[in-house]
Amino acid sequence: MIIRGKLWVRYCGQGLFTLLACAGLAFGQTCYTAGDMDESTQSALVSTSKRYFDMAARGDAASLKQNAILSLASDFSGIENAIKENQPDLAGAQGTARPPFLLKNEGNAPLPRAEFLCGVFGPNGQTATSAEFVIPDLAPGDYAVVTLDASGGKKPLSVSFVLQKQGGDWKVGGLYIKNPKIGGHDGKWFADKAAAFKAKGQNRDAWLYYLEARELIVPVPFMYTQMTDKLYDDMQTVKPSDLPSDSPVDLVAGTKTYKLTTVFPLPVGQDLDLVVKYQCADVSDSGKTFQENSTLMKALLAKYPELRDAFDGIVVRAVEASGRDYGSMLAMKDIK
Repeated sequence: MIIRGKLWVRYCGQGLFTLLACAGLAFGQTCYTAGDMDESTQSALVSTSKRYFDMAARGDAASLKQNAILSLASDFSGIENAIKENQPDLAGAQGTARPPFLLKNEGNAPLPRAEFLCGVFGPNGQTATSAEFVIPDLAPGDYAVVTLDASGGKKPLSVSFVLQKQGGDWKVGGLYIKNPKIGGHDGKWFADKAAAFKAKGQNRDAWLYYLEARELIVPVPFMYTQMTDKLYDDMQTVKPSDLPSDSPVDLVAGTKTYKLTTVFPLPVGQDLDLVVKYQCADVSDSGKTFQENSTLMKALLAKYPELRDAFDGIVVRAVEASGRDYGSMLAMKDIK
């Protein structure tokens, strides 16, 4: 966020500067942009990522697993599901690599919070060409983040690989596949729409649309740019105290109080739905839980009718302490 950028400037001094001037000395975490790394390293990262992209486009999860780091290969179901889910859109696609980032994490133990500041920063933090990556529990080593834009398939996607160097090879450490648009709208559109909601005083809609804008603007969730920093600042001006963010909030419906734990936007096909999760003691009686979910939907819209202007439907999930849950979904027009 922008606060981190300002702290960085205070440490390294005013004016424009390159990250490499002091990142390694300050934190033992160094980021090399494409312009900073040697040609052979950049070529290896791009060619390796394209090879892995082709595996994903073919639906060859088995080959990707063989080229994954051990900790990921031991639980590869998430990657397999992502490839299977996106196979109709990836089939036949070609990947064009964006400039890669090389991240070096020095030391002898994992860092609870590794921060990599990439490129040129200014006195107010990030610039149009900078980026920041924040990765929790990162072991020492050399890593890379490479994003490829998929074209020629059913629809455009961004496919991002987190790579880790092991010996002389770059292995798969993570995979992120995203549609950069929802219903034909990109992150900037959602940011502009959020500003319009704010101007009308619909701060909850604005907050949730800022969240979606931030999600669409960057290819991986742990990346921050000048635009995401601006979105963060804008979001703070509309942050609602009656929706869960840092802690659960209560929603009263008749004689019952629901403890909401999470509220966030979710693309479903060409629609944008609102997901609401709440604490529930027992979800084993699906009929009863469905009625509870429906009651919560009605109570939510009765209290916050502005949500009808922003979302196509609501998904409510009752969640037990064990993590088991039961979900219901209704189109906005069917919630009366």
